[in-house]
Amino acid sequence: MIHLDDEKSALLGNARQKAAALSKTYARQLSHSLEQADQAALGLQYDWEELHQPQLLERRLRRSVRPSLGLRAAGVADSTGKLLASSGPVLEDVAQTGFFLKHRESRGEGLLVSRVPDGALSSAGLLLSRRLDAGDGGFDGLVMFVADPSFLVDFGAETGLGGHDFVSLLDSTGQVLLSSAYSRPGVAQSPLTRAQAFEDGAGIAVLPADEFDDATRRIVAWQRLAQGGLTVVAGLSESAVLAVHQQAAQRHYGWALAGTLLLLAGAGAGLRLSLRRARRERRRAELSKTYSLAVDRAEEGFYTVRALYARDGSLCDFVIEDCNERGAELVGWAKRDLVGRRFLQLYSGSHAQQLLSVFGVAMETGYYEDEMLASAHGPLGARWLSRRLVRSGSAIAMTVRDITERRTQEQALSHLANTDPLTGLPNRHWLMEFMPQAISGCIASNSSMALLFVDLDDFRHINDSLGHGMGDLLLKQASARLKSLVRASDHVVRLGGDEFTVVLQNVQGSDDVSRVTRLVIKALQEPFEVPGQGVHVVQASVGVSMYPRDGADRDTLLKHADLALYAAKAEGKGRFSFYEPGLSDTLMRRLGKEQALRRAIEQDQFIMFFQPRVNTQSGALCGMEALVRWMHPERGMLAPEEFIQIAEDTGLIREIGSTVIEKTIAQIASWRELGLAVPPVSINVSALQFDEGHLRPLLVACMKRYRVDAGLIEIEITESSMLGGGDLVSGQLAAIRQLGIKLLIDDFGTGYSSLSQLQRLEMDVLKIDRAFTSQLRNEPGANVLFNAIVVMAHALGMRVVAEGVESVGQLRALQAMGCDEVQGFYVSRPVPAAEMPALMRKDCLFPPVRADLKLVAAE
Repeated sequence: MIHLDDEKSALLGNARQKAAALSKTYARQLSHSLEQADQAALGLQYDWEELHQPQLLERRLRRSVRPSLGLRAAGVADSTGKLLASSGPVLEDVAQTGFFLKHRESRGEGLLVSRVPDGALSSAGLLLSRRLDAGDGGFDGLVMFVADPSFLVDFGAETGLGGHDFVSLLDSTGQVLLSSAYSRPGVAQSPLTRAQAFEDGAGIAVLPADEFDDATRRIVAWQRLAQGGLTVVAGLSESAVLAVHQQAAQRHYGWALAGTLLLLAGAGAGLRLSLRRARRERRRAELSKTYSLAVDRAEEGFYTVRALYARDGSLCDFVIEDCNERGAELVGWAKRDLVGRRFLQLYSGSHAQQLLSVFGVAMETGYYEDEMLASAHGPLGARWLSRRLVRSGSAIAMTVRDITERRTQEQALSHLANTDPLTGLPNRHWLMEFMPQAISGCIASNSSMALLFVDLDDFRHINDSLGHGMGDLLLKQASARLKSLVRASDHVVRLGGDEFTVVLQNVQGSDDVSRVTRLVIKALQEPFEVPGQGVHVVQASVGVSMYPRDGADRDTLLKHADLALYAAKAEGKGRFSFYEPGLSDTLMRRLGKEQALRRAIEQDQFIMFFQPRVNTQSGALCGMEALVRWMHPERGMLAPEEFIQIAEDTGLIREIGSTVIEKTIAQIASWRELGLAVPPVSINVSALQFDEGHLRPLLVACMKRYRVDAGLIEIEITESSMLGGGDLVSGQLAAIRQLGIKLLIDDFGTGYSSLSQLQRLEMDVLKIDRAFTSQLRNEPGANVLFNAIVVMAHALGMRVVAEGVESVGQLRALQAMGCDEVQGFYVSRPVPAAEMPALMRKDCLFPPVRADLKLVAAE
């Protein structure tokens, strides 16, 4: 009786495990299906929110419907619930439905799963819906899919559900959405009589008979999904589970009675034989007990299987002659019930044929070994097993070992090796392994593939200004945006840093790829919200290569996509470029320039020129601007236009900028030693020089080394660089100004300044770009804009310098408007340092023939 009680407890325990395994397995299957549908919904959501054109959206709706997922139709409803566009039969008006009201009231619902109202469509189905937002964040409608019930209930023949077992899906209110009950999947067919509220995320319980319409007590396990508050419930009939136990109990009592009668009848006849054989049997029993104890307590399952042959001599089945307890447990049977059974009594269908095939190979070759994943619906759930079969005559000895822990560790290591830990995207290692497979798939299906290299422009400024933690948050947002743009069959990979790769499979041509690439660039141009740091904007450059047009192997495609990315970045930020054969030559020329520029830094091939700034009224020298020139050993002297952009793109501008500061301050000291009255000298600084916070310490070190006063140094920074650098640049500018160094805004009018920003940054001098100066005329009406800038600057306490003054007419206009200083060819071209002392000794730098111009203002 104790043994029977133990068996009953074991059966109930196994049933609890099976119910839990069923709920977990179905939950995983369901989550995967919902994730695929949600990806399609996110794509439609993005298209609608960007395009907002129903006529363009209908084609996208048709493409998003995937019959393989059970999705029948897709549609978009506006903010009033009216259908705007669809790819098939969907609800015409959803204004009064629960899912519409829930989406309208809350932005955080994500994907919702609901039942199609009875009679609304020709056949039963489910509705999967996601909210659409307007540009101001308000509710703009929803996108929805109509799905077959099989989309979420498709367990097939391997569920192992009995006549009174079920697996159901409940919505957030506990109502049944779907059920696979009595081996027939369908909508809302479930024995549950009322809505169920399972408070915990997962659990197992026994529900009484009055909870079910067939009055059957059941063991129930549930698992809550992350999507939409859905809950998976699996129920097993307790009476069905214990049926085996009841049969075993009846057999036990029958055997006990028969054995008692047999013993009484043969007691006398066997007494003498028993006495003579007792000692021998005791020895044999002790040996058998010792062997059984060792085998039954082993972690491996042991089986002895004998082959059965048909009358024609063909192998037709196998019978289990013996096994240990662990072996019986692995197949979900008690040992006493398993021994003596044939394979075809235990298994059917493809599973039986596969098993007979494996044992047939072992009979033919004498040995077989493999690893297999056991069915998730088996007694132990999804487990990895190692099996080894050895033939001995007409029998086979098989050993089965559970290797799930080892395989789990291997899978975990594989996940670590192939997954980017920050974004959860596949990484470079995964891409290298995947690309050959993808190319083989293209060959087999005669299709094309595109490889997009995506690089976030100037992302380093985010890390430098906000810190790597905030930069990581932005990268996560960028990866999510990229994933939302591609199909489920495509892949987004993070190569490292701010570089991503998008693999587009089965593309129709370059037009399709261009469309996706534009969406990528546009999506990444949208502002990123960084918690506690406000909104930040970055741009993306994209390089594209296509199979088979641009390469037939992995390395060639990767190399050409990289070349295309380099070409896109060379054209400016926020652009994309397809690979072209000539890009290699262009890249080599650009790399040649970059290498030459590096040698110029190493060999100090830079010299300084200086251009005077003079008082607009008197022509007296007020200051000068330091300008760098590259004395190329072969091409001669090169102007900044020849190399500054490459220096900016490669980051070499930092080293060149440091050299310019050092040479300029050293030159000021040299002029001072000659006894000259040196005016302030302005030095141009790139925004990149603020990245590491070294600009102020460098200035302080140079001033100390050459004993130059801060009043003789001025810093020029362009309008766009000053405003694009955010708090990092403005903070360092303020620290430099505290040293006594004046700050100048260069090329004013070419950027996007606002009055409040200019006032906040407390700049000293405003240098108006030559593009404005060139438009000046003697007539007052043509100078209104320039005059407004002068008045604004003076109101903010800044002096004004007009750049690019090249004619007497421009000078007259500037004198009339009260501009403080002028700079340009009319006064002097940039000159070497050796020629500046002569200019410093002059009282007026206006051309002699026009020296009387200094009296214009007085007239």
